[in-house]
Amino acid sequence: MKPAPFVHHAPRSVEEAVAVLGEVGHDGKILAGGQSLIPILNMRLASPAHLVDINRVEGLSDITVEDGWVRIGALVRHRALERSEEAYAVQPILRQALLNVAHPAIRNRGTTVGSIVHADTAGEMPAILALTDGVVEMVGQAGRREASWKDFFLGALESSCGPEELAVAVRFGRFVEGTGTSFLESARRSGDYALAGVGVAVTLTDGTVSGARASFVSVTDIPSVLDLDPHLRGVEPGSSEWDDALDAVAEAVQAHVEPESDIHASAEYRRMLASELTRRALTQAAHHAHSMQGDLPRTGQSTEGEGERDD
Repeated sequence: MKPAPFVHHAPRSVEEAVAVLGEVGHDGKILAGGQSLIPILNMRLASPAHLVDINRVEGLSDITVEDGWVRIGALVRHRALERSEEAYAVQPILRQALLNVAHPAIRNRGTTVGSIVHADTAGEMPAILALTDGVVEMVGQAGRREASWKDFFLGALESSCGPEELAVAVRFGRFVEGTGTSFLESARRSGDYALAGVGVAVTLTDGTVSGARASFVSVTDIPSVLDLDPHLRGVEPGSSEWDDALDAVAEAVQAHVEPESDIHASAEYRRMLASELTRRALTQAAHHAHSMQGDLPRTGQSTEGEGERDD
């Protein structure tokens, strides 16, 4: 199928884009990477009268590390962020998660900000925004504003970005020193939406856990963060207490997630999968934290989620 007729707008500045959005309101959709929007238009699941194409807007393609944040503009492609050594050095989980986003061809075109604004919990990057206590920057006719991830995600495919606003950037927070990260997901085929996925961060102080958290893919209604401190704080990874702590974490994860059954997997299977992935990811993240502190050789670190996938 082909999209329904629409008017194409090609603004050259943020101000011009916001002016167009103010005029068309709910009749308009923003086009950046288009990897979610174009299929929806082709299947006529949406028929906006106006497309506001921001690909010619200057100043939206920058990746910057500043004041403890990794800030990316609305036109930064997944692939550019994945390959950014500066971003990886500050926040490794960005690359760890992005390597699981669809296929290289889609990552070459799709935008990270666009996937976050789409607010699909089956996507990886909304979960990472939550895990890192991220912020979304928006511009509307009333001016510029920011929303924390908690205030940004309102429901399935629903965010607080209004129809007259343009999300110009997102900022991913930086974890404290001594934090290791890991991202794991399971899908029926490489590149498919995950049956379940998890991103975790583990902070070690003097060899024991001083902080741990997790965020999930495909098993919650909206992005959320599960605090794992009650189960892991003070525990030394690999010790006799570690497995017992992970058992407690698995129970907490199963109570936290709210998966639904579909043709691909039952809710109970997704719940079990989320808890098992969390166990594995925590062990990897703890190993990552050790290696960053020099307790283990870098070559001993698990590289899952850091190398190119065989798509």
